[in-house]
Amino acid sequence: MLTVGQLVEEFNVKIVAGRGGLNKEITDYSLKRPSAELVGYLTYLTPQRIQIYGRTELGLFQQLAPELRYENLGRVMLAEVPCLIVTRGLPVPPEFIQLAEERNIPLLASERSTTQLYYLLIRFLANRLAPSTLVHGVLVDVYGVGVLITGDSGIGKSETALELIRNGHLLVADDAVEVQRVDEENLYGRAPQAIRHLLEVRGLGIMDVTKLFGAGAVRDEKEIHLLVELEEWQEGKYYDRLGFDPPQTFTILGIPVPKVTVPVRPGRQLASIIEVAVMQNRLRKTEDGHPLFQSGY
Repeated sequence: MLTVGQLVEEFNVKIVAGRGGLNKEITDYSLKRPSAELVGYLTYLTPQRIQIYGRTELGLFQQLAPELRYENLGRVMLAEVPCLIVTRGLPVPPEFIQLAEERNIPLLASERSTTQLYYLLIRFLANRLAPSTLVHGVLVDVYGVGVLITGDSGIGKSETALELIRNGHLLVADDAVEVQRVDEENLYGRAPQAIRHLLEVRGLGIMDVTKLFGAGAVRDEKEIHLLVELEEWQEGKYYDRLGFDPPQTFTILGIPVPKVTVPVRPGRQLASIIEVAVMQNRLRKTEDGHPLFQSGY
């Protein structure tokens, strides 16, 4: 649970009005900059979101006729709004203060720029509120692509990750991956704090990757673009040999992730196979006219 009061402490913002609402719970990790709403377009108001007012929003508000300001703002500053934040230390119009007190909505002020505050808030709220789950597997950054390697215990996930690191790729998480859905399309993964940058390989024990390979061999989080499932080779089971089978997907937190199943048998170079799988999947998406991994390349 995250309250407005906790947000005030985290970001050290000034409370201008509406102190009675500091115990309000923040439930949505998205933000709202209500420009169109101030002039009457309320279709996408989403009052459960924190509202941010910068130069654009306040400038638009000041353009309204004086007799319309309170009325229009009243349609936007609904009681469900957890709080409002005015950025850049801008003067707060009296209508904001009046409605904040009347409706018990915390009205906050920050000296930060709108862009800076927006970015910091999005990251903070996503970390605290975004839907999340814990996945047993290994997350690596291969050619800038977030690859989640899964499979039964002892199948060779960590050993494959070690070989990928030796090839110049980056470790994000080993054994347990905290996966968060940051919006309707994107998943990010990271390691739990207690095992961050650690890799466990049977026979060698637990290794600190930063000490062995340097700080450039790890990263704290990565968007997940591809899932590679390792499974024991089964005689008689059908495996795609020509690449004609339709692409597989695996759903995590409601978001489908492209999936490749790699059968494991002695002598197979799993790290090399994963590198090629990344390049092949990227090529397929590019040829389809939908470049994959735009944020990673």
